[in-house]
Amino acid sequence: MNILIIGGAGFLGQKLAHQLAQRGQLRGQSIARLILADIQPPTVPKAPFPVASIACDIANPADVAQAMPADVDVIFLLAAIVSAHAEQDFDAGLAINLMGVLNVLQQARALARCPVVVFTSSIAAYGGEVPDPIFDHSFLNPQTSYGTQKAMGELLINDFSRKGFVDGRGLRLPTITVRPGAPNRAASGFMSGIFREPLAGVPANCPVAPDYRHYYLSPRKCVENLVKGAELPSEALGQNRCMMMPGRDWSIAQMIAAMTAVAGPKPAQLISWQPQPEVQAIVGGWRHDIRPQKALALGLEADDSFEDNIRHYLADDAPQP
Repeated sequence: MNILIIGGAGFLGQKLAHQLAQRGQLRGQSIARLILADIQPPTVPKAPFPVASIACDIANPADVAQAMPADVDVIFLLAAIVSAHAEQDFDAGLAINLMGVLNVLQQARALARCPVVVFTSSIAAYGGEVPDPIFDHSFLNPQTSYGTQKAMGELLINDFSRKGFVDGRGLRLPTITVRPGAPNRAASGFMSGIFREPLAGVPANCPVAPDYRHYYLSPRKCVENLVKGAELPSEALGQNRCMMMPGRDWSIAQMIAAMTAVAGPKPAQLISWQPQPEVQAIVGGWRHDIRPQKALALGLEADDSFEDNIRHYLADDAPQP
């Protein structure tokens, strides 16, 4: 079993690489080799099999060809320009989130075998004039460039799979929190920052009201679901290879209460509430009442509580004193 993670330097790519190193197998086969590719060569985990690291700009077809071995069995396509960045730089979003996905699929199509491709789409593919709640067959109506590019990636995954070029499956990620590391340019970044920073004793600002609701999942559960997504049998996926990854619908106030239940009252006291209209303009159109029935039936899972999200972060990612 040969595996390629495109976007292997990102926090999910790194967590997935460590998970695969611990598992040692995927789809019932021992892992023989793992390749991590990203715009900068990713850090490699310790593993009982060879792990390679390679620089790859997916907007460049030659880079993709160099990163993808002829004997690859599973490709995790995680690389993306995040939401606010894609909104501010339309051309960069197109180059990575649309043309980059097409470059990866075209290179996979050229292989002698038909690899499994796990594509991370986004909750941002929903929006606009679609009634709540969102079900598996609600149509995609994104209201941002990022969401539009992810929706187009889903269509490509479906069509390349229909033609037999790849064995694709797309998973629309909820907002993943609590994300470790430094803030990025995602519009949803504050949904990690208002927990990550206060838990470290650092002030953070929440740009939306306490009653703002959203759809969340922990990094730990997300990685577990990515692995499960790769292992789903093709015949279980049906005509639409893309689905919502399970998450939970909580308000900011509920999430802060959960943090307080786990870590005490001090972190919440470090949160300020200054509105940011540019963030509100993006996240205000995102949907939260989502019913991921297909993914749940296939064995993917959400967190039991946001207290668990906080506990997972403290156990897996919080800086240790």
